[in-house]
Amino acid sequence: MNVHFAALDMLHLLWVVPAGGLLLWLTSRAARAALIRFTALEGRLALLDRRRRLARRLLLLLALLALAVALLRPGWNPQPMVVRQEGRDVVFAVDVSRSMLAEDLAPNRLERAKLAILDALPALQGDRVAVVAFAGEAAVVCPLTRDYGFFRWAVEGLSPASVQVQGTLIGDAIRKIAAEVFDPREKRFKDLILISDGEDQGSYPEVAASVAGEQGVRILAVGLGDEVRGSRIPVDGSGQERTYLSANGGEVWTHLVPLTLRKMALATSGGRYLNAGTGSFDLGALYRGLIAGEKGRDFGPVEITRYQEKFQVFLLAALVLLAAEGLLSERPRRGRAA
Repeated sequence: MNVHFAALDMLHLLWVVPAGGLLLWLTSRAARAALIRFTALEGRLALLDRRRRLARRLLLLLALLALAVALLRPGWNPQPMVVRQEGRDVVFAVDVSRSMLAEDLAPNRLERAKLAILDALPALQGDRVAVVAFAGEAAVVCPLTRDYGFFRWAVEGLSPASVQVQGTLIGDAIRKIAAEVFDPREKRFKDLILISDGEDQGSYPEVAASVAGEQGVRILAVGLGDEVRGSRIPVDGSGQERTYLSANGGEVWTHLVPLTLRKMALATSGGRYLNAGTGSFDLGALYRGLIAGEKGRDFGPVEITRYQEKFQVFLLAALVLLAAEGLLSERPRRGRAA
């Protein structure tokens, strides 16, 4: 039988079964010891039928196992189906320059950006997504794909080492994305989620954004970092031995530059700017509100395999086992206790 589990992310729940068994064993030993201590008569334990007590524990463990399997959403009887795929092309452009290592967001700006993207994964429903890392140059870490597992791997691996040249050239990144990642012939259904602190070294990002907007790209910019006080850029060490990036005899302080990001977003039709600063932000909500509900392009027919979900069978089995466990008494039948 070809069995498929639609929620393998719930696989960790299977640990509940051995953990529950251990807990039941420990509580059973504790109850036995307490009964001996308070009665001082080992023979009084005959009032409890050990076999029935064991049966109740076994029924409870089987119920936990059935419930855990139900949460995995098992299915079988695969049926091939041809469906039409519709979605948008979405590129996540992430600033991986050294300034994104600033710790005005915990643990730092770059890690918060990565966590926000991963939190948005459940909102991806048929859209093609890509990841571009940029600093002094831009690198396509993940081309447009619907393989969300590969997309996750690409996001988790983002670091300043994702590019060979440091610095920050946002404009060059946008030009590369518009020309090499998006389809220049398509003038619709293209979104660019740009996550950065907005610092730029003369790459004319507003001009690049305006040109991309003419090609149908919509920019949703997210600004990270402290706009007023700024933050130092850690280089090495930890605690009191931490060293920070220095230049011209002094430590370098990096700030959020919201004006650049805001102008880039507004240079495109429907563009938005989210000033996250040093606070929390929900990229999943942004995705669901501005992208998931938008009309997408037709990617054509795709053959998929659909399984008939059978989690109801295991859920019913868990309920029956729990009911049986509740009805089974641990006391022996009359006549055996004499």
